[in-house]
Amino acid sequence: MMGEEFVSLSLTPLLIGVFAAIACALPGNFLLLRRQALIGDAISHVVLPGIVVAFLVTGYVSAWPMMLGAAAASLLAVGLIELIKRLGRIEPGAAMGVTFTAMFAGGVLLLEQTDTSAVHLDVEHALYGNLESLIWLDATGWRSVLDPQALAGVPDELPRIFLTLLAVIAFMRLFWRPLKIATFDTGFAQSVGARPTAMGLALVVVAAVAAVAAFDAVGSIIVIAMFICPPAAARLMTNRLERQITWSVVFATVSAVLGYVLAGYGPLWLGADHAVSAAGMIATVSGIILAMAALCAPQRMRSGAPAN
Repeated sequence: MMGEEFVSLSLTPLLIGVFAAIACALPGNFLLLRRQALIGDAISHVVLPGIVVAFLVTGYVSAWPMMLGAAAASLLAVGLIELIKRLGRIEPGAAMGVTFTAMFAGGVLLLEQTDTSAVHLDVEHALYGNLESLIWLDATGWRSVLDPQALAGVPDELPRIFLTLLAVIAFMRLFWRPLKIATFDTGFAQSVGARPTAMGLALVVVAAVAAVAAFDAVGSIIVIAMFICPPAAARLMTNRLERQITWSVVFATVSAVLGYVLAGYGPLWLGADHAVSAAGMIATVSGIILAMAALCAPQRMRSGAPAN
């Protein structure tokens, strides 16, 4: 009985949370090493107007138009950041802050002024997602995993985020060497034809695709946390890039699983009557893991030795 309840009510939200966390953490490693961690934060904000505009143009919620809209919004944000830096002659952090807050505010205004709540596209879903509601009603236990008829009732968000994760992994494996070279030595990358500018744009687009695939299910809070916290914690644990990526995947997985469990059962253990937001708890756990990594490996923070 417990197995049936777990598969039906908790298995798919857990898998979606884990896949979304890993899909965001993987490109987040390179954004962090390129000193562009705030771009991950910006992407999670700027995809909102892209998603809303895609819905307004097509008239319905669909993964591919929204991914295209998010990718276009991300490229627009990158262009605006560069434009503001050059015209205003201000530091990159300030340019990023102006751009992503303005675009996120524009997305919120579009949500407020258009009738999108009927399709679960509103401010609350944009922030917190709907992870708890992504249950598998057709499941009757673990045997449903091998039942094609039951699998047809799996929430659409699960195959979508799984395919996105596979695409992110494929991108990293296919462009591993030029991406690594462009991250650590731009001059050398140009000399060997690695095209660091193109790789940087490709990385932003991949991060945007991961963000929008996770956006509907987990909301912007988890997306922001997963782009930054697992890679930052992993960076404190090792100076090797391959090990850093492995650590980030572990931290992202632990954050998603432990956060989801604590959101559902933690308040009950403490005597409260209601569960708390899974998105908020997953982000909180990821922050706690980052703090613990900083305490356990303080020499990493002090040395600042480059990964390789």
